[in-house]
Amino acid sequence: MVKHIILWKLKDEYNNESVKQGIKEGLEGLLGVVPGLLEIKVQTEALSSSNADVMLYSVFESEAALHGYATHPEHVKVADTKVRPFTETRSCMDFIQ
Repeated sequence: MVKHIILWKLKDEYNNESVKQGIKEGLEGLLGVVPGLLEIKVQTEALSSSNADVMLYSVFESEAALHGYATHPEHVKVADTKVRPFTETRSCMDFIQ
């Protein structure tokens, strides 16, 4: 299995619950839509010790499935409308486990 972890820092003017909920609903709504996506969770509640605002934890059946997710039209739509316009920085780590 391939794990795909993303951390985002939101732009200050968009760091609110409405934006976070939109990201969460949009990304978690991809389960059952994107082939090979086995698990997806978006965490929006962080402890004060955190330096990220939103985290994505997802699991794919293979590296090929992760690559398919990256270009899947439904994922691209969510990324372009609910994530990218509101984020300042993005960090990613993909690994096999």
